Amino acid sequence: MTKSKTISRRNLLKAGAAAAGAAAGSGVITGFPTIWAQEIKDIELRHVGVSYSVVKAIGDQAAKDLGFKVTMQNLDTSASINRFITQPNSVDIADLEGWQAKLAAKRGIIQGIEAKRIKQFDNFLPIFTKGELEGSQIANQGISPFAALYLEKKDSTELHAGVAEWLTNVPQVYNADSIGYRPDLVDHPVTEWKDLIDPKYKGKAAILDVPAIGIMDAALCMESAGLVQYGDKGNMTKEEIDKTIDKLIELKRDGHFRATWTTFDQSVQLMAAGEVVIQSMWSPAVAAVRTKDIPCVYAPVNKKDGKEGYRGWCNGMGLMNHLEGKKLDAAYEYINWYLEGWQGAFVSRYGYYSPVPSTAKKFMTDTEWAYWYEGKPAPEAITDPYGLPMEKAGTVRDGGSFVERVTNISCWNTLMDEAAYMNKRWNDFKVA
Repeated sequence: MTKSKTISRRNLLKAGAAAAGAAAGSGVITGFPTIWAQEIKDIELRHVGVSYSVVKAIGDQAAKDLGFKVTMQNLDTSASINRFITQPNSVDIADLEGWQAKLAAKRGIIQGIEAKRIKQFDNFLPIFTKGELEGSQIANQGISPFAALYLEKKDSTELHAGVAEWLTNVPQVYNADSIGYRPDLVDHPVTEWKDLIDPKYKGKAAILDVPAIGIMDAALCMESAGLVQYGDKGNMTKEEIDKTIDKLIELKRDGHFRATWTTFDQSVQLMAAGEVVIQSMWSPAVAAVRTKDIPCVYAPVNKKDGKEGYRGWCNGMGLMNHLEGKKLDAAYEYINWYLEGWQGAFVSRYGYYSPVPSTAKKFMTDTEWAYWYEGKPAPEAITDPYGLPMEKAGTVRDGGSFVERVTNISCWNTLMDEAAYMNKRWNDFKVA
């Protein structure tokens, strides 16, 4: 992106609001220009979603760069989608996973995003725009970012198969999830999902308690252990759901699970305290445990023999239907800011990825890029997004390079056809 393009609209908005505001204070100007500038300055965007994606530090930086207020609010996954559906006017930017984008479109609470207004759209990795990487198709079990990206029209309520001019969301952060474990408290390196339900970890294991995602982790465990065969883990039949939940209930009643968790902080506390030694986990939670100088490893569950592989996910920004006028313009500015690199570099230090790595790289050191994206030994010590020490020089990222990790995704977070039945059965597991 050239400097002139960067300046053209955003800096005029920001500088214009500041200058006009100052002039108004001195009584130099009156009338429409003052009102217009004040409207820009007084805009507030409310970005609502999960804590690992909707981060206060990112909102603060956006507000600083853009010149209007950005409010970040965190809710867990289930509470977020409930908020979007039941109180749509209380949200401006909805932080959506692919399966949530499908649901939000169906409910008519988001408006299509015009692809041509997204400045970096042509620089997105083909994971998002074509459903491929390095010339190979990405996993199609569950709802991939590509499958959840397009709408035929601005007001369409169904996803569009294939490329279109309107988007459900603009991807902003994604990763390949697996199992976190304490190498000092287990007897061997973990490389398979079935280790999570191994009897040797009875009373020391935990699993994510978000139905649409937890069921996928459970399915990966069951498939890995040879207990259930699935036609499509991302869209299970009732029989497959029953087999999966029944086994989870059996494990729970046998005392296998020390806990279930719903938030990042809960998983960090469980692992750091040694209450659990193995659990389904998110990358920044593993990083947070490490910053406490406690060993924690993200299992490299590479695909093999039709099993294993990471569970992929992607969060993007959706525009709520009520946005219009200057506030809608500000929302587009905000989305475009996300793709210019600062946010991409910030989340990379958690272990997450940007849909436009080329811009994130500009805000990363050579050491950070080598470690997080290239899978090379860190030339120098690695710190987290807040500057806390995380890895020593010479460390190699769990799972290797970006390409190795993403091409080993075997399924994506999803919204199943039998979602209502699955939620009912998940509740059976919770109360068992």
